[in-house]
Amino acid sequence: MSSWKKGKVQKVHRERPQPEARAHLGMLERKKDYRQRARAFHKKEETIKKLKRKAEDRNPDEFYFNMTRTKKVDGDHQLREANEPVVTEEQHKMMATQDKKYVLFRLSKELKKIEKLKKTLHLIDSSEKKNTHTIFVDNDNEAKSFDVAKFFNTHPAFLDRTFNRPTLESLKKERFSVDPDELEAVMESKNAAYKELSKRIDRAKELKIIAEKLDAKLLGLDKKRKKKRVANETKESAAQYKFAYQRQK
Repeated sequence: MSSWKKGKVQKVHRERPQPEARAHLGMLERKKDYRQRARAFHKKEETIKKLKRKAEDRNPDEFYFNMTRTKKVDGDHQLREANEPVVTEEQHKMMATQDKKYVLFRLSKELKKIEKLKKTLHLIDSSEKKNTHTIFVDNDNEAKSFDVAKFFNTHPAFLDRTFNRPTLESLKKERFSVDPDELEAVMESKNAAYKELSKRIDRAKELKIIAEKLDAKLLGLDKKRKKKRVANETKESAAQYKFAYQRQK
């Protein structure tokens, strides 16, 4: 009989198709699809019920720190824009890995290099007294009749600018006391030196700010002395404190 069963043509069970009147709605939903959709729907329904119950039982005086970092926009809570950091990335790395002694050591080295560069570049401070040339005469009459223009015409070495100025003949013949290519090379080297000097000055300022911030950090951690913060910390300056007056014993 088993051989008779094998030879029998098996019936093909087809799934019920979508009726012709509802063909515009697409394929007919199967039982497994319905189960999956029903599970998702009931899961969302349970979540909503739990949230409603939680909202009803919530204490109105309850406080979360996240409340200070969020704001309501069209009924939705969104994070506030982050404030500008008061510490740069370089300052953070230096303050996290090094102490004040190392920062002051680096600052002293930078200041020495800056002074050395200033001397090589012949920088003259505006506060420094300018050089003067004093001419001595025998008596008052000679001082009154002294002709300055005549003196410098007879002694051109005292006027470096007029002495080194090219004449019209040298300009016409294109003869110069200094080679233009050589002068250009000198100017390029001086420009590079000035750039290095400006970078070192900026680095010294940054190190000074880091040292001040480390000092302010230690002052902020001091709980023994009463103090009041009068200025907040910024990228260019450390926090400033005002201490209560203590009478000396």
